[in-house]
Amino acid sequence: MKRNYKFTYFKSGFGVSIQASKSNYSEPRNDIGPYTSVELGFPTASEPLIIGYADDPDNPTETVYGYVPVGVVQALNIKHGGVEEGEMPPLNINAKQASILAEVLTDIEKS
Repeated sequence: MKRNYKFTYFKSGFGVSIQASKSNYSEPRNDIGPYTSVELGFPTASEPLIIGYADDPDNPTETVYGYVPVGVVQALNIKHGGVEEGEMPPLNINAKQASILAEVLTDIEKS
C-alpha cells in the first residue's frame, strides 16, 4: 500500500516533499523500495541542486521534480544540515548513487 511520507524540513530551514511509490516519479516503481530515485515536490525555496529535475522550472516552489537520483537527495540533506523534521523513503545508496553524491558534493564545494 502506498505510503505518504511527511514533508521534510532540514536544519537550514529548507523544506521539500520527498515521495516514492509505484504511483510517484521514482525507481523502482513499487511501494516498498529502497529507491534509487524519488519524486520531490513543492520546496520552500528554489534550490539549484534540483532545478534541472523540475517539471516547471519557472515556478520552482509550485512544481514536482521527477526521478531525482538519491545521490542528489543525500547531497541536499548534507547541504542543508540534515533532517530536522519529517521523513524520507528508504534510499538505496548503491555505487552509482554514491558516485553521484560525491560529484554533487564536489560541485558544491567548488561554488
